[in-house]
Amino acid sequence: MTHRQLILLGGGHAHLQVLAELARRPINGWQVSLVSPSRRQIYSGMLPGWIAGQYRLEACSIQLAELAELAGVTFLETAVVELDADTRHARCADGRLLHFDRLSIDTGPVAALAAVAGAANHALPVRPIEVFVEAWPALVDRILSRCARFELAIIGAGAAGVELAFAIRQRAWRDGWSHLRISLLGSGSLPLDGLPTSAQRRAQALLRQHGIRWIGESRVIEVCPDHVRLDGGGSLQVDAAMMVTGAAAPAWPERSGLSTDARGFIRVGPSLQSRSHPDICAAGDVASYASERPKSGVFAVRAGPVLAQNLRALCEGRAPRGWEPQRRALYLISTGNRQAIASWGGFSSCGRWAWLWKDHIDRRFVARLNNKDIA
Repeated sequence: MTHRQLILLGGGHAHLQVLAELARRPINGWQVSLVSPSRRQIYSGMLPGWIAGQYRLEACSIQLAELAELAGVTFLETAVVELDADTRHARCADGRLLHFDRLSIDTGPVAALAAVAGAANHALPVRPIEVFVEAWPALVDRILSRCARFELAIIGAGAAGVELAFAIRQRAWRDGWSHLRISLLGSGSLPLDGLPTSAQRRAQALLRQHGIRWIGESRVIEVCPDHVRLDGGGSLQVDAAMMVTGAAAPAWPERSGLSTDARGFIRVGPSLQSRSHPDICAAGDVASYASERPKSGVFAVRAGPVLAQNLRALCEGRAPRGWEPQRRALYLISTGNRQAIASWGGFSSCGRWAWLWKDHIDRRFVARLNNKDIA
């Protein structure tokens, strides 16, 4: 009997839950493959805690290959570089050509480097996370090799940039990097763009309290080896720069024949099916949802169970169901010292209780997917 082919491109948050569902109940008559360039996914929600020294890297890692094996899914350690949605073929970085009958895409975004001159050559992007994790020790060595003040600029003041600034400050306090000076640059007047003003003001006050320099209303237009240029004509001297400026779409979806939005993200309807090719689904940051939402792991996690159900329905010849992402999302922003800012709608608060809540949610999520008990 020849099995039909379902391919999962990427090991993002939504696909993790698809794999967990397939481990509970396979889809009869279908061969499922997972394509990912890494055998693990480092959970982005715990990355700042690893930088701060609060978690071991293994505790932040979801073992994709093991999860795939448990689900009876073939794991292919490579990345897709070209997709032809019409002929249903995907070409991989290792030269392999894959045919699919159904396809699901959850590859995540890429770093938004193209908009800033010099960023690709002179800045360390946080995405892909695996590349960042490999590069981080070299940056630490550079910091430690200096006796004079070391100027580190973090470009991008969304939740990821703010958490990164607090995490590095915490690591500096822990390990005695007294010569490290951190500057956080954002285009808005306050950090945590998109969150309620109360959360933004809390973050601004905490940045000041932690000795992190906040430079608002400053858009970086060029990253040079020893400084960054700002759109107002000024510049900032730096020894290193990190890019946390949000998500950009990979190049291949726009070339694939799939319907994409103005930024190149894959347009999907309420059922997470492609607007142009209903046998293809997408979720997570690579998708442009019918109801626009921020690029956030919160929505990718929520999309996971719906994607799992709808892929099964499509494979079994049933109608998929629609999904409307929640309008409000809970944000728990770590401030590096086992404290966190909690934000929900227009409400915000901060304290150790918020960090304990975040820590429990994050560790439980990773442990459940790794099929381990949580203490």
